Order: sequence, then structure tokens, then C-alpha cells
Amino acid sequence: MSEQSHYETLGVTENATFDEIQEARNQLVQQCGGDRKRVEMIEAAYDAILMDRLRQRQEGKIKVPEGIRFPEKLAQAPPKPAPAPAKQGPAWLQKFIDTPSRKDILWPAGLFAALSVLSVTAAASASLLQLALALGVGATLYFLNRKENRFGRAVLLTITGLVFGLVLGGLLSQIGAIGLTEEKFITLVTFIVLWLVSSFLR
Repeated sequence: MSEQSHYETLGVTENATFDEIQEARNQLVQQCGGDRKRVEMIEAAYDAILMDRLRQRQEGKIKVPEGIRFPEKLAQAPPKPAPAPAKQGPAWLQKFIDTPSRKDILWPAGLFAALSVLSVTAAASASLLQLALALGVGATLYFLNRKENRFGRAVLLTITGLVFGLVLGGLLSQIGAIGLTEEKFITLVTFIVLWLVSSFLR
């Protein structure tokens, strides 16, 4: 491609100023409507003209006004189209979902794992299961309230998690032999739900 055809691609003359060249390039890029090949052709012509102007300046063919060291500064690249936002759920749901750090996942996980081991041991009685469940509810309430310091919301989420865990555990215990008593199994499932609530909700 000759130097002349580069100027023709942008629709400017060889005597055009840098600002005119840059404006022509920006207008053509906007008119392309995302046509990648056309944009690449415009950018290639623009770059070729810049290199030609730089060569001419180094050879002394372009007179640089006094006080200007680099009259042909590089233009900013055209703005890239914004990436499509990741598909997210409804806004009200996003207010409840949390993206916890590793510490915010592991600390509750360790606590609920200890309560689970305590609950499924052979010596665990009904009163010990109730105590472990009460500790799990208290821990969930603490972890949720610590995130946003909204006690009412933390209570609501904790109660919802507790009820859901108990119902889910009751339903799953009806499936068949699980190697645990029904109460221990329900408590174990409830701890898993409470851990998920305390780690991934806010």
C-alpha cells in the first residue's frame, strides 16, 4: 500500500495536520460499527501515516514549531467495546449473595466440622445434639451479623437456614439406610446448610 493510499483510506490530504488525521481516523472507526477488518485497515493506514510523518520529521522535511518537542503525539486508541456483563441473578438476590474470602469460608467450616463430629459420635445424646445445634445457630448468627452488622437480617437468615436444614435433613433421612440415627443425620444436614448460609450469604 502506497503512502498516498494510506491518506486516501483516511480521506485526508498529505498536507493535513495531525489533528485532522486523528479526527478523520476517529470518525471512520466510529462509523465502522464494529467491523473488525475495516477498523484494522483504518488503524494500519493511521499507523503508516504516523510513521511517515516521524520519518519526515527526522529527515528535516517537516518543520517543528518552536517550543514543541514532539508535535505528533500518539493518539489514544479507540475505546474498546465494554464486555458484556456476566449474567447475574436478580438485584434482590445479589444483595444476599456474598463472595467470601478463604478465611471467611474455612473458619466457619472448621467450627461446623467440629460440631458435626461431636454430634455424630456414638456417645452423643439428644441433649448433646440440642446443645450442638444451639451452638451452630449461635455461630451462624455471629458470622452473618459480623459481615454487615445487621442483626435483624442475620436473625432472619439464620432462622431460614435452620428451618431449611431441618426440613431437608428430615426428607433425606427418609431415603434409606444412612448409618446414623435420624436425629444425628438431620443435625448433620442442618450444620451443612448453616455453614453454607454463614459463608455465602450476607
